[in-house]
Amino acid sequence: MSKLFEPTKVGDITLKNHIVMAPLTRNRSPGAIPNDLNVEYYRQRSGAGLIVTEATAITHQGQGYADVPGLYSKEAIDGWKRVTDAVHAAGSKIVVQMWHVGRISHTTLQPNGGKPVSSTNTAAKSKTYLVNPDGTGSFVPTSEPRALETSEIPGIVEDYRKAARAAIEAGFDGVEIHAANGYLIDQFLRSGINDRTDQYGGSAENRARFLFEVVDAITAEIGARRTGIRISPVTPANDSSDPHAQSIFTYVVEGLAKYDLTYIHIVEGATGGDRDYQQGDKPFDYKALRNAYEKAGGKASWMVNNGYDRDMAIDAVESGRADLVAFGKPFISNPDLVQRLKDNVSLAGFDQATLYGGGATGYVDYPTQVKAA
Repeated sequence: MSKLFEPTKVGDITLKNHIVMAPLTRNRSPGAIPNDLNVEYYRQRSGAGLIVTEATAITHQGQGYADVPGLYSKEAIDGWKRVTDAVHAAGSKIVVQMWHVGRISHTTLQPNGGKPVSSTNTAAKSKTYLVNPDGTGSFVPTSEPRALETSEIPGIVEDYRKAARAAIEAGFDGVEIHAANGYLIDQFLRSGINDRTDQYGGSAENRARFLFEVVDAITAEIGARRTGIRISPVTPANDSSDPHAQSIFTYVVEGLAKYDLTYIHIVEGATGGDRDYQQGDKPFDYKALRNAYEKAGGKASWMVNNGYDRDMAIDAVESGRADLVAFGKPFISNPDLVQRLKDNVSLAGFDQATLYGGGATGYVDYPTQVKAA
């Protein structure tokens, strides 16, 4: 049997295999509260050694899409506790992806109808998903943001700390800091977005300052060995760009090496798209990125993501190029994905129209009555 299907340990978390269910936004939590549907959805997919939840807002201000879950109310924490109990009973481990969307939001989703906050005043060329009073849904352009005042940033960092504590109270085995895909932390990192002139803008050191302050706060609160982080060096998602991605993300991973983190989660290429996508004049060198991390003393597990199939995943783990492989879309129509990969049988397919069907529940899954093997 391939090493991919054997047990492993990441940080303080023991996993039954090297397969991870990647975070997948579902828009199925009205009031930002996980419900029965969330419980069954994650229970079904507990064949994965590790489940990373859909992105989960750390505060009301961090919400960017209709009906996505949060971590900032007692009702949400109670809802997540039912999810974590179900996943643990099914023999898997689960971490929550901590999310602040920054400018990828809409005024109707913000407290008191305020502007979304960001590293910049410039609106993203992007869309978000809203649900109308009659239950129909649609994609709409994101609203114009406002740049956070320097004095406000410590408050956002504190929000991350509180959310990490709430995650542990909800029974999660750890957290994943969402620093990818053009959301708030990535908005500070990317030179194509961050146009600040204070200590959070300009140099790589300044643009990464917010990320490291968040990591400091979370690891001090719940421990580094229960903390992972996700980055996407070249994805253009949500109007994100940086012509010097190799240098900024090398600086980031070298800085992360000083923490005894659980894992580093790397999206290779364009999130959900071209694995060979590049920004700048040269392809991104992911091997060099990992070498830089390990040369700086980093020991966290290395998780790879984006377009992996069975053979690619087996090769990545067997060769030592990665410790964990995350699968996203295949888990939607294959809740028993791990068993299918193990048996080397074909996967159920899906079409984009169904995947992004809209309606009262937002993104529409394939039937949740399908039981995991």
